Amino acid sequence: MIRALLFLLLAVQAAVPELRFEADAEVLKPPLDVYLGEVGGVAANSRGQIFVYTRTGHPYATLGDNRTFARNGSRLFEFDRSGKFVREIGQDVYGFNAAIGLRVDPSDNVWTIDAAASQVIKFDPSGRVALVLGRKPEAIGVRPAQPAGGGAGSGAGGAGAGGGSGRGGATPGTGTPGSSFSRPADVAWDREGNIYVADGLGNNNRIAKFDRDGRFLAHWGSTGAGPGQFSGVKALAIDAQGNIYAADTGNKRVQVFAPDGAFKSQFGNVGKPLAMCITPGTPGSPQYLFISHAGDEDGMEDAAIYKVRLDGTIVGKFGTAGNRPGEFGLANSLDCHSEHELLVGELTNWRVQRVLLKR
Repeated sequence: MIRALLFLLLAVQAAVPELRFEADAEVLKPPLDVYLGEVGGVAANSRGQIFVYTRTGHPYATLGDNRTFARNGSRLFEFDRSGKFVREIGQDVYGFNAAIGLRVDPSDNVWTIDAAASQVIKFDPSGRVALVLGRKPEAIGVRPAQPAGGGAGSGAGGAGAGGGSGRGGATPGTGTPGSSFSRPADVAWDREGNIYVADGLGNNNRIAKFDRDGRFLAHWGSTGAGPGQFSGVKALAIDAQGNIYAADTGNKRVQVFAPDGAFKSQFGNVGKPLAMCITPGTPGSPQYLFISHAGDEDGMEDAAIYKVRLDGTIVGKFGTAGNRPGEFGLANSLDCHSEHELLVGELTNWRVQRVLLKR
């Protein structure tokens, strides 16, 4: 029986068509004294300008009255559409520690997601901080801890890392209401401007929803393998109808939810989903999901990027693991403004590639 199931799985994988593509691994041209580290996130705005949130720089910590402040573990760079370096944004920002994601919204605001700071920061098109979600964890707790269920951490913005401890009898792994994140990984928006945060790389396994001004509205999810449960919520995408697609990395699936968090469906066969993006779609062209897969810890032995219809049907895949152009090492971030062109940010290879799919 096990052998038959294995044969069926291999047959399904072998049946996935290989998509023809070209890759430019030198799309970005930073100055000689500026380096990309592990690329946590990459995205382009409506004018084609490219933004990269990367783990590089000179991290340091300073002492405050009752805790330490760590910063500068990551940097945010802007390049023009040709890949020429334009500027750095957010130098010395308190919430830059370990880049894990970046998105650009329809109004060209740039959003960084930081796993160590447990914060999501919105920069307006001029580069000014416009909104902060989450509170940075205490590095050194000087004040004595308060009893569970009271004091700090019991409401929005409380104990910075969230903790998912199930305060007040909540299901373990659900986190606390509000923006007490535990290593968030992604952010997305619906047409009304509501904000959705994937809060699932730490102790929480949930999706948190906020209005356009950052006021907490709702959250759903907990740790587990059932419908509406997660084992690492790594990436989000929202289609034109408002359906929310969540990459449930540990459970090797993508779950689909209504805007109120109601579970709708799920699909697999895309390996271990790491990053995800959705195409805009037009009246003559439907929307597609692109989903990156990494089957090993460094993404250097088993990797691919899948093109998937919204019902979970796989159209094809492209790429393999490696460090040559057209190969991928932990493709942690995807940006797709069309179904024929993508930006791919890699952690292991410290780079961004532009991929053009052949028609």
